Amino acid sequence: MYTGDRPKTLLSWSSGKDSAWSLHVLKTGREVEVVGLLTTVNEVHSRVAMHAVRVELLEVQAKAVGLPLWKIPIPSPCSNAEYEAAMLAAIERAKREGIGRIAFGDLFLEDIRRYREERLRETGVAPIFPIWAMPTRELAYEMVQSGLRARVTCVDPKQLPESFAGREFDAKFLADLPPNVDPCGEKGEFHTFAYDGPMFRHPVPVRLGEIVERDGFVFADLLLKGKGNV
Repeated sequence: MYTGDRPKTLLSWSSGKDSAWSLHVLKTGREVEVVGLLTTVNEVHSRVAMHAVRVELLEVQAKAVGLPLWKIPIPSPCSNAEYEAAMLAAIERAKREGIGRIAFGDLFLEDIRRYREERLRETGVAPIFPIWAMPTRELAYEMVQSGLRARVTCVDPKQLPESFAGREFDAKFLADLPPNVDPCGEKGEFHTFAYDGPMFRHPVPVRLGEIVERDGFVFADLLLKGKGNV
């Protein structure tokens, strides 16, 4: 039972497998209390930034893991200054609500971690990195073997063939990856949408829609089962 002495923590939530696994690690470790999911949303297209997941799907996903969703609207295109202003507003809200930590699902990119630490240094909110430095090949297979289920929503065709877009993130997917591609896609080779696993109360009923190429990336448009492409 929660006794009230664990630090309240937001989880930076991309909707993908690394965010989902970070939630699993935080919940099983029980050192902090995760009280919400923090997601930047493209306010023009109503999709998760970079992953291009529909907001409707994101909202169903948050309900499936049982946590409040903090949507941070950002413009498109979005300058770094606009992004930082939007994040600062969310941090100020977090402080007002007694939340002192934000968790990130980063794995090994030192510059990204350093950026997050620098941005939060003077805010009074501390960054934590629950899956940092985990070996990504072993981690990817552990995710799959644990029952985590995800679909590939975005592929960078400069790093990975576009045929990988829309595929299940499973053992076959991992075996098919070119040797230069990180198994967790940490260098931006691909992004995912997690829809089931030990961190979910119930699965998200998702199906594959159209595959489209836009802005130099290949996107798999995911839809809720039973709903059309609108």
